Amino acid sequence: MLRRALWVIVVNVVVFCVLAESVALFIFYNQTGRLFYTYRKPYEPIPETQQGRITGDGLHPYFGPTHRQGHPFDIPETLRERSTTPARLTTNNFGFVAAHDYPFVKTNPNQFVIGIFGGSVGAWFCQIGINRLLDDLKANPYFKGRELVPLCLSHEGYKQPQQLLVLSYFLSIGQAFDLVVNIDGFNEVALASLNHQRGLDISMPSAMHLEPLVNLVNQSSLTPEKLQSLAAISEYKERINYLVGRLQQNRIAAINVVLEQLHASATRSYQAELGRFSSLPSNPSNASLILATPSVTARDEARALADAATHWSEASALMQTMLAARGVTYFHVLQPNQYFTTRTFTADEAKVARSDSSPFKTSAEAGYPALMRESAALKTRVNFLDATGIFDREASAVYMDDCCHYTLRGNQLLADAIAGRILTSRGPWN
Repeated sequence: MLRRALWVIVVNVVVFCVLAESVALFIFYNQTGRLFYTYRKPYEPIPETQQGRITGDGLHPYFGPTHRQGHPFDIPETLRERSTTPARLTTNNFGFVAAHDYPFVKTNPNQFVIGIFGGSVGAWFCQIGINRLLDDLKANPYFKGRELVPLCLSHEGYKQPQQLLVLSYFLSIGQAFDLVVNIDGFNEVALASLNHQRGLDISMPSAMHLEPLVNLVNQSSLTPEKLQSLAAISEYKERINYLVGRLQQNRIAAINVVLEQLHASATRSYQAELGRFSSLPSNPSNASLILATPSVTARDEARALADAATHWSEASALMQTMLAARGVTYFHVLQPNQYFTTRTFTADEAKVARSDSSPFKTSAEAGYPALMRESAALKTRVNFLDATGIFDREASAVYMDDCCHYTLRGNQLLADAIAGRILTSRGPWN
């Protein structure tokens, strides 16, 4: 009887394992179109933890928060415009996600260099919308035979005057441009509002991006909550890297399914904790080695947003002045945002794109009217595109999160709008 019971148990275990493996193989094939045993999904560890670093970011002495060279930038499959678009890119020698180190030097006179400036929307556009923009421009006879070289100088969290400072720095070290496109507006009001709430001047780099780095340099600015959050972030990083190692070594499809679920869960927790850490206020510290200027003017929230919009306009005009002196055409684009729109959202997109708990919702709603007021005068000083309404009649989803970023379709529409504005403006192309 004992032998028979053991035999039944062994048979059931074998049947279960075979069924589990078969189901896992089916799931894997559905996801990838490949057989698990002959194809391995790429699983990338978090490099700074693998290298013994706390963070892959740093403080640039002129630009503010930036990435180290080689920092990864992942592009989800849903955002890849072409089959040749890589799943992972890395930052260049200045921390920008770009195909070239800077300064880029032309190798032939037929090259036409396009600088893309802005915050994270600009950084995503550099990877997802740029091909559409180049294709649109090449439809014009002036661009058809030229080699268009896009240079991405956009970085998440950047807001004026950072674009102005980045431009002036690269011009000063000899970077040549034929055309510059600046895509911004949202960060200028949303992040300036957060600066104001935390006592930093609205002209300073984003407190959300600056304070975590200041905390690492000057530990006295860490609160107990931030210390706990920093420890949790480190733990999640180590867990993700451990799971990546197991996934790379594993050869059983059923185990792969379990490990993938654990990896996805750890990644979600890691990203959520990153957001929580950046939103927690720091202790003030007069002894910090990083000097971020406190508010230089007594302001209420409305005045802070109005002043931020004025600074945005003046910084753009200065970019125009610097570039015009070199014969370079400049275009300024006020980016669309889901909290300032007449667009009708489907229920599915609204769940992703709009949230009453977003830290940016209130400031975007109150700040965009200030940007629009400044735009009226700015249009007379620079080539300006108000892109806030370009998504209004689009039926498919255009927003991919509840902040400000766009889907592939959203980036394509933005590219079409920018190209249309360029090609109908005065320039050598018409």
